[in-house]
Amino acid sequence: MDPDLIEVEWADGGGGGLRTSVLGAAVRVAFESVLPVRRFASYRGQRHFPGWYWAATTESLVGFESWLERDRAMLLDHDRRVVGLASQPFRVSWPGPTRRISHTPDYFARLDDGSGLVIDVRPADRVGPDDAVKFAATEAMCRAMGCWSFSLVHEPDPVEMANVRWLSGYRHPRNRVGTVAARLEEAFHEPQLLMDGAEAAGDPLAVLPTLFHLLWWGDLHTDLRIPLSDGTRVGLAAVNHG
Repeated sequence: MDPDLIEVEWADGGGGGLRTSVLGAAVRVAFESVLPVRRFASYRGQRHFPGWYWAATTESLVGFESWLERDRAMLLDHDRRVVGLASQPFRVSWPGPTRRISHTPDYFARLDDGSGLVIDVRPADRVGPDDAVKFAATEAMCRAMGCWSFSLVHEPDPVEMANVRWLSGYRHPRNRVGTVAARLEEAFHEPQLLMDGAEAAGDPLAVLPTLFHLLWWGDLHTDLRIPLSDGTRVGLAAVNHG
């Protein structure tokens, strides 16, 4: 597919309306900061639930068109590699046998190494032949960009998702109490059980919101594939990852 025949359309974040470019030139666009290229429809009898998720990473709202997309936005917000995030970031189109084919990915994430990640969210049992063609073409376009990658994601691991939903309730910066965070980092310098570390840092009722906040941001680390509990083993991220 000739990259010069692939068009990318997006909504200018500065309120300048829709803009269009060939694929190669689009690499210069900060898609993590654009507005959604299409509206999030809401109507009687709708099977999906659109809405807005407040992303702590960007301190801004990110749209979603289903609970599955909402969960993915939450996982991307929790991912420490992600430094920017936008929903419905652009519409890409290319020549088909009889007409131009178009596709709007669900998310664009800017990663901390400067690269871009294009994400499509779809239940595993709802990827039809036409969808598969569009996803494959989008992945090929991302490879052609050189600094973009593509990910088609389905339902997340239920245990990990339940843990991330819980921690997301503490993602706001107001939950980071500096003195408490310092005591928690000292308490978990050597990995230990969650409640033991909380009690070592002070009154658990006062300490736990900051503890969960640090787990959300990755300052503290645990295996989120295991249900969170008082007996969850927690440690400093640098210690656990090193």
